[in-house]
Parts: sequence; C-alpha cells; structure tokens
Amino acid sequence: MNSKKFTRYQEDFTCEKCGFSVKGNGYTNHCPQCLWSKHVDINPGDRQATCQGLMEPMSVEIKGHDYILLHRCQTCGFIKKNKVSPDDNREILIKLSQQPF
Repeated sequence: MNSKKFTRYQEDFTCEKCGFSVKGNGYTNHCPQCLWSKHVDINPGDRQATCQGLMEPMSVEIKGHDYILLHRCQTCGFIKKNKVSPDDNREILIKLSQQPF
C-alpha cells in the first residue's frame, strides 16, 4: 500500500463533460469551465482509482481562507473535496455556493 498522500502529476486533458481543453499545472483536478472532475485518484495524483466515473460539482464550502469544491462521483458515489482554482468559472461557483450539500 502506498503511504504517500499526494503526487504532483502534470497533464493536460479534455473535459469529458463539456469538451473544454484543460491545461494542467500538476494540481489541476477539475475542468475550470464546467467544474466537473473524473474519479481517477485514490490519493491525489496517483491515478490508481479504477472507477473512472464523472464527478459532479455539488457545492462549495469555505475552510479558513480557502474555497473548497465538493464533487460526487456519479458512478460509485465517492465524495472528494478540491480547492477552487483562480481560473474556475465564477458563475458556477456562485450558484454552487447557494446550494447546501
């Protein structure tokens, strides 16, 4: 079992939900356009999850000075928290912040 909790994995990808071309920076874990993600990791960056389901953005919470995006996998129900990025779609973030999880 891998005890490492984070692996920086830099990759570009095309969002499977909206088709947006995403330029990864090693911390990118969701599409900045539609905010959807994909269930690919067990621990961040390890690419060990076999599910591969699309993860829907469900809500936004505030933790200290960070905004945290909550995703739920549409295939297996796994819930993951991810920090909001500066280039994330603000209109969607505002709508999500008004929805309780």
